Amino acid sequence: MRLRIGLVGPLPPPSGGMANQTRQLGRLLEEEGHAVDLVQTNAPYRPAWAGKLRGVRALFRLAPYVIRLWRAAGRAQVLHVMANSGWSWHLCAAPAVWIARLRGVPVVINYRGGGAEAFLARSSWLVRPTVRLAERLIVPSGFLKEVFSRFGLSADVVPNIVDLRRFSPGPRRARAAGEGAHLIVTRNLEPVYDVAGALRALALVLQRLPGARMTIAGSGPERERLAGLARALGVDGRVTFTGRLDNERIAELYRDADVFINPSLVDNMPISVLEAMASGVPVVSTNVGGVPFIAEHGRTALLVPPRDAEAMARALLELLADPGAAQRLAGAARESVQQYSWRRVRGTLLGLYQELAAGSRPGAAAEIE
Repeated sequence: MRLRIGLVGPLPPPSGGMANQTRQLGRLLEEEGHAVDLVQTNAPYRPAWAGKLRGVRALFRLAPYVIRLWRAAGRAQVLHVMANSGWSWHLCAAPAVWIARLRGVPVVINYRGGGAEAFLARSSWLVRPTVRLAERLIVPSGFLKEVFSRFGLSADVVPNIVDLRRFSPGPRRARAAGEGAHLIVTRNLEPVYDVAGALRALALVLQRLPGARMTIAGSGPERERLAGLARALGVDGRVTFTGRLDNERIAELYRDADVFINPSLVDNMPISVLEAMASGVPVVSTNVGGVPFIAEHGRTALLVPPRDAEAMARALLELLADPGAAQRLAGAARESVQQYSWRRVRGTLLGLYQELAAGSRPGAAAEIE
């Protein structure tokens, strides 16, 4: 059954998790033969100078967005809405759901983001009426399913999709003489991802392994502060800030790494962790949010408490001191991540689309009594 699907969400740039998932899902659906109308929530401002008007620039984006939504909903058999917390919900997701309701098209809310619990604690009274209008609420992890259940909303788990064609183990680059272990971080440079904690862990690792080095691939408002911290810790000569990398270059970075570090303080189902696992890179991550739902401590990753640089450094040194254990961890992770391939996820998602397109009643997203 070929469908016309309206897909609502952000696109790169910037190349964040939800933007990459939106672009990837659109491509995969088109490869299956479905027609996809993609409505971009972060389209460039028109005129371009409107993007400099803080406080009102959202209005310049909102009007053309609503027009595109109205047209796409009128053509679609199903509308799939990528949703996140905060203003992203109020200005992007909620209007899409209400317009779908007005146009009589079934809608799937695909909610993601580690900050969901705090957002729902503040705004569930606003979120719940909109969710009631959707046929289905889906989330990428058991963690978010539990969060929504605490606020009386039922969600189905449809995992994030990892492109195993792009993210896979490859031949390792030959190390130069004296070149030490390569540690990588691929999170945005924002406080919630605590890249500062990874730098502090590196400083401790260097006391034992002075040849170690770290690549930080990401961009964000913390860039200068983190560079200053690296200097203060005396590790700036062992750290490279690459800025944000595209998917091809990030895949190359994974294949060159000895350990991937996820130091975040809040998380849902970080696609960067899954990409590292798919690439055969041992993972050290904080055990926050949904991470323990996708990574098992001691089997597919080493998990440490957040804001604990010493624990992170111990985990890193453990893997670097025992390449055999690191390889076993990476192998188990590579096997585990197969469940997030399109081959595994497609049946669930396409079955949902076909069920809704066949005529389920509008506004069927469940609430827990």
